[in-house]
Amino acid sequence: MTTNFRIAPSILSANFAKLGEEVDNVLASGADIVHFDVMDNHYVPNLTIGPLVCEALKKHGVTAPIDVHLMVKPVDRIIPDFAKAGATYITFHPEASEHVDRTIALIRECGCKPGLVFNPATPLDVLEYTLDKLDMVLLMSVNPGFGGQKFIPYVLDKARAVRKMINDRGLNVSLEIDGGVGPANILEVAKAGVDTFVAGSAVFGARKDTDAHGYETIIGALRSELAKA
Repeated sequence: MTTNFRIAPSILSANFAKLGEEVDNVLASGADIVHFDVMDNHYVPNLTIGPLVCEALKKHGVTAPIDVHLMVKPVDRIIPDFAKAGATYITFHPEASEHVDRTIALIRECGCKPGLVFNPATPLDVLEYTLDKLDMVLLMSVNPGFGGQKFIPYVLDKARAVRKMINDRGLNVSLEIDGGVGPANILEVAKAGVDTFVAGSAVFGARKDTDAHGYETIIGALRSELAKA
């Protein structure tokens, strides 16, 4: 069962002066997906990265899936740029789109896999009408905008609810979680039905500056916990 679990380090916590090397090292250490936190200083109170960074990593030689989480409003304008830059998944917040169906279709038309993102206190109602059109549901277990925040426990109830919806409909939709996930709680999160785990500060914060391959220990610890699920 553990082979179904995917670890997606967020480059928000990486050393941007050595980004290509950082991404190479976490992937070599057993990570599965590269997670992009795209913030616009409008929808969320922070400003991060754009399509050029995605394009640069692809040109650097990154072949792992790139999971782009758009914390921007409006979203439609930037989607084709990230698709062209090499994104695999593009996820967005329903409240950041005027027409959720149209945005999902746009992501698909651009050749990427669409997903919806739900903040901790955002209801899941829209999934009743969109789940069969998605490849991923991302649950925020912190309020978006900054890395290094503490996990909000009630999001586990949302995870169980989404997993039940996916299973009841017999869909192949990934359930991802982002925020405060580490070795201490990843097993509990997995048991709630999550299969894809964003870990930013937990992974990159464990970096040893003198050790280019200092990620095996933390990713190994995450895998070890997941093996118990």
